[in-house]
Amino acid sequence: MGTTARIPRLMSVDGFLEWKYRIEKYMKMKDFKVWRIILRGSVRITMTVGGQVIDKAVENYTDEEFEKVEEQERALATLTMALSPDIAQGFREYTSAKGLWEALIEVYEGNEDMKESRQDMLRQKFNMFNYIPGETLEAQLQRFITLTTDMNISGIFLTKSEINKKLLNALLDHGI
Repeated sequence: MGTTARIPRLMSVDGFLEWKYRIEKYMKMKDFKVWRIILRGSVRITMTVGGQVIDKAVENYTDEEFEKVEEQERALATLTMALSPDIAQGFREYTSAKGLWEALIEVYEGNEDMKESRQDMLRQKFNMFNYIPGETLEAQLQRFITLTTDMNISGIFLTKSEINKKLLNALLDHGI
């Protein structure tokens, strides 16, 4: 999923919410300007000619304008590099980091109906959570932690009591 030296990569749809969290933290840590560009969008480099605003020719850019363009390109490159080749292929038409970010969210998080459906699925998984024969205690705990984290990320907040009851019941099923 990435380290301070290696960018988190989105490898599958299932890992999107965790990846989204990690890529945001990674970008803020590496270069906050890059994250700001993703949130705000690119800045057009323009000039006024005869009272009309037009795009400025690259050969007329100042050093400061080149730096803005470089930051925008760095933001897009960073986000693109964080996608597996299979996923990146579906998003090649995006030429701005903000556009790519918004498209990823739309595709992988979906609209309100999809989010609600995901929440329902997670609640059902939580309600059905139990021991799987042959599963180690460590694997069961990791599966439970992943489930409750996904629920939190999706906006489902459980009380400590609900979490503890469910985990204790699952551990009892495990024979502990």
